[in-house]
Amino acid sequence: MAQLQKQASGNHVQRALKTRHISMISLGGSIGTGLFVASGLAISQAGPGGALLAYVGMGIMVYFLMTSLGEMATYMPVSGSFATYASKYVDPAFGFAMGWNYWFNWAITVAVDISTIALIMKFWLPNVPGWIWSLIALALVVLINALTVKAFGETEYWLALIKVVTVFVFLAIGTLTIFGIMGGHATYLENFVYRKAPFVGGIPAILSVFVVAGFSFQGTELIGITAGESETPESSVPKAINQVFWRILLFYILAIFVIACLLPYTSPDLLGTSASDVSISPFTLVFRRAGLAGAAGVMNAIILTSVLSSANSGMYASSRMLFSLAKQGYAAKIFGRTTKRGIPYVALIGTTVVGLLTFITSIMGTKIYAWLVAASGLTGFIAWMGIAVSHWRFRRAFVKQNHDLSELKYRAKWFPFGPLFAFVLSIVVILGQDINSLINLNWQAIGITYMSVPLFIVLFAYYKIKYKTKLIPLEEIDLSRPNITKK
Repeated sequence: MAQLQKQASGNHVQRALKTRHISMISLGGSIGTGLFVASGLAISQAGPGGALLAYVGMGIMVYFLMTSLGEMATYMPVSGSFATYASKYVDPAFGFAMGWNYWFNWAITVAVDISTIALIMKFWLPNVPGWIWSLIALALVVLINALTVKAFGETEYWLALIKVVTVFVFLAIGTLTIFGIMGGHATYLENFVYRKAPFVGGIPAILSVFVVAGFSFQGTELIGITAGESETPESSVPKAINQVFWRILLFYILAIFVIACLLPYTSPDLLGTSASDVSISPFTLVFRRAGLAGAAGVMNAIILTSVLSSANSGMYASSRMLFSLAKQGYAAKIFGRTTKRGIPYVALIGTTVVGLLTFITSIMGTKIYAWLVAASGLTGFIAWMGIAVSHWRFRRAFVKQNHDLSELKYRAKWFPFGPLFAFVLSIVVILGQDINSLINLNWQAIGITYMSVPLFIVLFAYYKIKYKTKLIPLEEIDLSRPNITKK
């Protein structure tokens, strides 16, 4: 009875997400315009070989990050995990900065996505005002997130499944086209080794593609957010990590290989990066190469579902992070309230208001909107860096306090190499965002590109100075576990 009253009082999220939901949420979060559009840019910059090398390297780094996150998430599954782990295992100021940084990232991303949906709809209905489609999309996303956790999980499952099926169809048609079974002319590897290919531009070009690949893989860390609402986190999270890693790596590597075999890296069509212009999607170009009419319309519909999925995941991630911040005392307590079904409705409303205001600035003041987008640009990589640091500290404290590693339900492989490798590569990717501006000291470009970094530092310094927090000694780190029974 006491437990039921506690749940009804509105303080707890529900554990209703199944393994298939968690796998698809993370998979869907990392398969989107990064694969459907930006993969072409990667090939044009570094050649097919350079693009493959960069995506494999980033894929390995993301795997280590997910195993680090998985170890902590199975040991202590909480909603809004990054801020909690950073606070408990590193420094409360670090957790405060991590949490607000990540919430800001997704709240702005929701606004960017609903703005993108308006541009995509112009493909079919160019005369309808774009803001109408954006408001419809925002209302739909809010409704899905306001129902139940299971409703969100099911929606993401089917939206992600559309993307997965698209990739499978693309790989099948692309392979048939490479061998001349479709499209009339077999290309084999002639485009893969065309002119300077497979490696173009050397190491600098490959490093630049690491940045593109990094943005493509953003969203995999959602596994950590969903662990707090998983029915069986100790079994579902490790299973999801292994499934997602291999699927993502295979999808990206095989898709890039097919594109590179059918389109030379010199093709000007590969340079497009706007999700609203499906004519430049490498997937569209390959489908047309195979002789499929209406490829642009089909890909536009798929990219539409992809962006809608991103907005849906963004609303979920940001509302859960704001809820977590409130539970830790980093945000107003009111954001910690939930409905009887476990939905943090106040955090959802707060995030929706910020997303709506940001969207309005895209119409009323494009300069402010551009600055907001720039300020959120690197926050995902900062979150990755924070995950690596938190895991490194967690494992060291675990051993320092005489715990046996057999107590861990899931153990990250290759410790300490994994988190250290992920940390270093995250720094490289952050610095590599605009390396030319750093070399030439173009302060305006540096300010716009790297705005997320000083924002994080300001948040960290504010909390540290105000509350005089310190790095928690390993022997004093709290390794107690919450009750993870299903609510």
